[in-house]
Amino acid sequence: MDKDRIKGTANQAKGAVKQAAGSVTGDAKLKAEGKAQKTAGKVQNAVGGMKDAARGK
Repeated sequence: MDKDRIKGTANQAKGAVKQAAGSVTGDAKLKAEGKAQKTAGKVQNAVGGMKDAARGK
C-alpha cells in the first residue's frame, strides 16, 4: 500500500472530524476547512491508488 493512500485516508478522517465540529459549533470556517481537507485526502488516496496500480499491487 502506497504511503499516499495512508496519508490520504488520515486526511479524510481529520477533515470529517473538523467538518462535524464546525457544524456542531456553527463555525463556518472550521466546517469549510474540514471539507477541503477531506477532499484533499480523497485526491491523495486516489493518487496512491494509481501508484499502487502502476506497480501492479
